[in-house]
Amino acid sequence: MDFLTIKELDKNNAIQNYGRYDVAFTYGEGSYLYDSEGKEYLDFSSGIGVASVGYSDPHWVKSVCDQVSRLAHVSNLYYTEPYVRLAERLTALSGMKAVFFGNSGAEANEGAIKIARKYSYDKYGKGRGTIITLFQSFHGRTMTTLTATGQPSLHQHFFPFPKGHKYIMANDQSALEEAMTEDVCAVMVEGIQGEGGVIPLEDVYVHKLAKLAEEKDILLIFDEVQTGNGRTGSMYCYQGYEVKPNIVTTAKGLGGGLPIGAILTDEKCSCVLTPGTHGSTFGANPICCSAANGVLDILTRPGFLDEVKKKGDRMKNVIRSWELPAIKEVRGKGLMLGVQLEGLSPKEAAADLLKKGLVVLTAGQDVLRLLPPLTITEEEIKQGLNILHDYFCRF
Repeated sequence: MDFLTIKELDKNNAIQNYGRYDVAFTYGEGSYLYDSEGKEYLDFSSGIGVASVGYSDPHWVKSVCDQVSRLAHVSNLYYTEPYVRLAERLTALSGMKAVFFGNSGAEANEGAIKIARKYSYDKYGKGRGTIITLFQSFHGRTMTTLTATGQPSLHQHFFPFPKGHKYIMANDQSALEEAMTEDVCAVMVEGIQGEGGVIPLEDVYVHKLAKLAEEKDILLIFDEVQTGNGRTGSMYCYQGYEVKPNIVTTAKGLGGGLPIGAILTDEKCSCVLTPGTHGSTFGANPICCSAANGVLDILTRPGFLDEVKKKGDRMKNVIRSWELPAIKEVRGKGLMLGVQLEGLSPKEAAADLLKKGLVVLTAGQDVLRLLPPLTITEEEIKQGLNILHDYFCRF
C-alpha cells in the first residue's frame, strides 16, 4: 500500500486526534526504520522510548514467537509461567517486594494512586487522599492521571476533573515542605520529567523528598514509565539517586514494542490490593510478559547498562562541544537527552530532521528529545549526530 492510500484511509476512518508527520513506517531493523516508499531513517525516538532493544532483535522476536505458538491469553484467574518469571526478575532488579501487571504507563500510574489512597485509608481513615505532583510532569491520559499531570494546558475540555491533587515546582524544597500537609498520602515524581522538557530532579531535592516522606508516612511514588528499563543507564532512574520509593510504575521500554505496564511496591504496600480491589483483563498477558522477559535478557547482559550511560555521556559531550547558537543546553541521563533550542521551534526542527532521515521527538516548548534504542551502536550515534550538526549549523 502506498503512502497516499494509507494517509487517505486514516483521514476517512481514524479519529483525527494526532498531528502525524507525513510518513508511514512499514518495518524496522536494529536502530533503523523504513517507510512505505523504502526510505531509510535512523531512529532517535524508539517509538517514544518503547523500542528499547531496537527493531526485530532476534532474541526478542524469538521470545515473542515462542509464546505466540503456545498460549496467547487465559486471564488472571489462572497462573502462567511468563508473568511469574517476569515478576521474580523485576522484584530482584528493583529491590521491591511485589508486582502488579497492567497494559500501559497511565494504567500503572492510576493503580499506584489507588494503592496510595487505600494504604492511607486503611491506616488513617478518611481525609488523607491528596496526591502531590510536580508542575511540568506527565503521568498519563486517563482522567486521574491527566489530573495528576502538572501541565495546566492539558487540563481543558474534560471537566470536571477528579479532586485530590496539588502541584509544586520541581527542585523547590520549601514548596515541598509546605505542601506536605496532613491530607497528603503520596508524592508522585519522575526522576527526569520527560514530556515536560527532559528536566532532571536535583539529587539534594530527591533526598529531601525521600526523608520527609518517610518521616510523615507519605508514600513516595516514582513514575518510571519513560525513565525505567535501562533508559537512564541504571535499571531504574531512582537507583541513580540512591533512594528507595514505596511504589514504582513502569511501562514503555519494558515490553520492547508490546503493551505492558507494571506497578512495583515495597514491603509495606505489597498487601494493600486485596482480591477484588483492582484488576486488568489483559494484565500479565503471556505474550507481553514473554516480550518483557526477552528485553530483560538483553538489559541484564554484563556491562550493558554501563554502555548505555557511556553512550549518553558521549552524545552530551559531543553536542555541547559544537557551541552552536541554536543550542542553549543539553541535559538528561543515559540515552534520555533533551536539547534545549534557542530561537528555533522544536516541532519544525523535528519535521526538518525527519526529511533528512533522522527521527527525533519534542518535549515542552523548546526541547528536542532524543531517546534512541539502548542497543544503538557508536557508528549509528555518530551518524545521527552528524545529521544534527549539519542541520543546526544552518542557524
